[in-house]
Amino acid sequence: MSAIGIGRREAAPAGSGDNGAARNLALGVGAALVTVLIWGGWVVTTRLGVTTSLAPEDVCFLRYLVPALVLAPVLWRRGLAWDRLGWRGSLLLAAGAGAPFFLVAAAGMRFAPAAHVGALLPGTMPLFVALFSALFLGERLGRFRLAGFALILAGVAVIGGMGLLDDAASGGPFSQEWRGHVLFLAAAAMWAGFTLALRRSGLDPWHAAALVSAYSLAGFAPIYLLVLQPRLLDVPWPEVALQAGIQGVLSGLVALAAYGIAVTRLGASRAAAIGALTPVVATLIAVPVLGELPDPPTLAGIAGVSLGVVLASGALRRAA
Repeated sequence: MSAIGIGRREAAPAGSGDNGAARNLALGVGAALVTVLIWGGWVVTTRLGVTTSLAPEDVCFLRYLVPALVLAPVLWRRGLAWDRLGWRGSLLLAAGAGAPFFLVAAAGMRFAPAAHVGALLPGTMPLFVALFSALFLGERLGRFRLAGFALILAGVAVIGGMGLLDDAASGGPFSQEWRGHVLFLAAAAMWAGFTLALRRSGLDPWHAAALVSAYSLAGFAPIYLLVLQPRLLDVPWPEVALQAGIQGVLSGLVALAAYGIAVTRLGASRAAAIGALTPVVATLIAVPVLGELPDPPTLAGIAGVSLGVVLASGALRRAA
C-alpha cells in the first residue's frame, strides 16, 4: 500500500490515439479506485482484528503467508536480486514493507481509530519519501509540492494536536491515541525507505512482493510459531478467513496488481492523487464496521492530508 510511484521514472499513459488514451485512462482510474478500496478495507480490517480477538502478530502471519506461497514460483524463477539490491537494499525492502512495517502499523491501530490510520499512515508516506529523497538523493522540490507537504503537515498537526488536547482535558477512551500516531508515522517512514529502495532497484511489483513476503515469512514464522503464543487456532474460523482474505489475497496480491496497472496506465503522480482518497475510504468504512464516527477536527485533518497528497504528487500540474 503506498501512493508513491514504484518505477525509476514517471510513466506516461500508454496507448496510441484518442481511443487508446481513453481506454488506458479508464483502466487506470478503475485500477486505482480498486486499490484505494482495498487499502481502506485493509486499515479497518486490521484494526478490527487487533482490537478484538487477534494480536498484531497473528494478523502479520496471515498477511505474508498467503502471498509468500502464491508468489513462490516468481521467486524461484527470478531469484533474490542481490545484484540490484545488495544487503542494504534487501534490508530496506524487507523491513520497510514486510513484517517489521506491518507489526509497527498494526500495533498503532490498537491505540487510534481508523480515520487516524488512513491520514497518518498512507497520507504521510509521500512526505517521508520526499524528505528522504531530498536528504539522501539531492532531489529538489518545487513550490507546488512544497505546498502539498505543508498541507499534509497541517493535517497531521490537527489530528494529533486535537487528540492530545482532548486527552489532557478529559483522559477519554482514546487517551493513548498519541502512541498510535507515533507508530503510524514510524511505519510511514519505513515504507518510504522501501519505496526508495524499490525505485533504485527497478524490480517489478510481483518480484518485489515475492521477496518481501518470502523474507517476512522466513524471518517471522519461526518466532511466531515457536516463541510467541499463536491465537489463530483459538479464534472462530470465519474471523481467520476474513483476515486471510483481506490481508493475504486482497492486500497482498490484488491491490499490488491493481496499483501496478494504475501506475502503468496513469503515471505515478496521477495514481498518487487517486491514492489520496485512502483516508476518506477508510473513514467511511470504519463508520458501519467499527462504529467510529470522526469528529470535525479529524475530518478537517483528513481533508488537509488528502489535498496535500494530490498537490505533492504533482498530478494537478501535469494534468493542466
